[in-house]
Amino acid sequence: MKSPLKGLLALLMTPLVWPDAAPAATQPNILYLLADQWRASATGYAGDPNVKTPNLDRLASESLNLRNAVSVLPVCTPHRASLMTGRFPTSTGMFLNDMHLPDSELCMAEVFGAAGYATGYIGKWHLDGHGRESYIPPERRQGWQYWKAAECDHNYNHSHYYTGNSDVKQYWEGYDAFAQTRDARQFLREHSTNGKPFILMLAYGGPHFPHKTAPEEFKAMYPPDKIKLPPNVPPGMESRARLEAQGYYAHCTALDKCIGELLNTLAATGLATNTIVVFSSDHGESLGSHGVAPMQKQVAWSESSQVPFLMRVPGMTARTVTTPITTPDILPTLLGLSGVTIPRSVEGEDLSPLLRAGRDADRAALYMCVSPFARNVPAEKLSEYRAIRTSRYTYVRSLQGPWLLFDDQQDASQTNNFIGKAEFASVARELEGRLQAELQRIKDDFRPGKDYIAEWGYEIGEHGSVPYAATLTKVQTPRRKLALPAAKPAVEKPAAK
Repeated sequence: MKSPLKGLLALLMTPLVWPDAAPAATQPNILYLLADQWRASATGYAGDPNVKTPNLDRLASESLNLRNAVSVLPVCTPHRASLMTGRFPTSTGMFLNDMHLPDSELCMAEVFGAAGYATGYIGKWHLDGHGRESYIPPERRQGWQYWKAAECDHNYNHSHYYTGNSDVKQYWEGYDAFAQTRDARQFLREHSTNGKPFILMLAYGGPHFPHKTAPEEFKAMYPPDKIKLPPNVPPGMESRARLEAQGYYAHCTALDKCIGELLNTLAATGLATNTIVVFSSDHGESLGSHGVAPMQKQVAWSESSQVPFLMRVPGMTARTVTTPITTPDILPTLLGLSGVTIPRSVEGEDLSPLLRAGRDADRAALYMCVSPFARNVPAEKLSEYRAIRTSRYTYVRSLQGPWLLFDDQQDASQTNNFIGKAEFASVARELEGRLQAELQRIKDDFRPGKDYIAEWGYEIGEHGSVPYAATLTKVQTPRRKLALPAAKPAVEKPAAK
C-alpha cells in the first residue's frame, strides 16, 4: 500500500501546470526504448563491423548521440532503480539484482504523472523483488498506469506478463519483442489524438542471454566463423565468443526491426514532431573481452559499463555529444527537457541546458560496483570499485587503491592500463581528485560490499555471501530510511484569481 507521505509528496511535485489545468501544448511526449545488455559498441553507427542495425543508424543520424554514457552499476536492477529515481545505488540500497525498490522512493512515472502525463510501461520491470514470475499489483508499479509487464523473463519465445488488475499470468505471442512492439504501437496510436502528453517505456529483454533463442532468420545473418572479434578477446575465448555473438547480434537486429516499426508509427501518427525518443540499455555485455566470459557484465571495462544512448529531441540538431552521462542524470535531463520540476531527492544532474545550447562539458560520470556477485568472473577482474568516465579517460579505484586508467580516445579497446606509469601520474592524480569529489557529493565513503549489505539489512543467500536470482533464500527488502535525503520541493498552488 502506498504511504500517505509519498502520495502527498507526489502531489506537491506538480510542476508548471496544476492538475485542473490543461497541459501546455509544447510539453513533449517521451518514448523510452530500454534494451537489456546491449553494449555501446554493438551498433552500425558505433562502428561494429558485424551487427546490422539500419533503423538505429537512421535514428542516430537524427539524434543526440551521447557516446560517453555509462551504466551507474552495470547490472539490471541497480540501473533500473537509478533510472526511475535519479539516485545512486548507495543512496537507495539498490545495488544487487532482484531487490525491491522501496516505496518511499519518488519515481519517474509519479513525477511525470503529477505533471499531467499519461504513463505506460511494457516489458521487463525487475524492480519488485517478490520473485521473477510474481504478479506486481498496481500499488507496487511506482506510478505507471498502463501496464503490460513482468518482473523478469528471458524465455523470449514464451515470456509472460501481467496487465490491469488481474493476477492471471498471460503470455506474449511468439518472440516477445515483436508482440511488445505491436502493443506499444497501439498505445502510440491511441495517444496520438487525445492531446495529453505521455511517457511510454518499452523495456525489451534482449539482447540479454540466452542468445541461442534469437529468431533463426536473424541468426542466419551471422555465421560464427564470419564474426570479427575485437583485439581484447584472448585466443582461448574466441570460439565461445563467436558462438554467443551470433545469437547476441541476432537479438540486436531483431530489436532494430522493432525500433524501425515504432519510428514509422511515430511518423504516421504525427507524434514524431513532439516526441522525445530515447534508445539505451541497462548495461553492456563482455562477450569475452578482457578474458571475461560471454554473458557477463558488472566489470569496469567499457564492454560492460558503457551503454548506447541516443536521444532524438524535436527541434534539436543531431550531433555527437561528448559530455559523459551516468544513469542518475537521465531522469533530471528528461524532466528538464519537458519543463517539469526536478525533485530535490534526485542526485543526478540535469544536462538539458548543455544539450539545448549545443555545448559539451568534460564532467565526470560516476559508476560503481558496490558488492560484486557475478559468478565465473576471475577475482582479478571483478571486485568492489568506484569509477569515473570523462570525455577522454576511464579511471577506476578498487579498495586497494588506483586500479585502472585508460585513454579511451587513443585506446578504445582499453588494453593499455596506465596506472603506475610515470607519464600518466599527473593525469591519475587529477582523476582521483575528481572521483573523490563525486563520492563526497553523494556521501559514499567506499567501503567493502559486506558493509553495505549489513547497512541495508540484507541476508545471506544459500550459495554465496550475497543474494542473487534463484539463490535467494527469501524476498529481500531494504529497510526503510526515516526520510529521503532532502524534502521534495513544495510547489505552491497558484493563488485563485
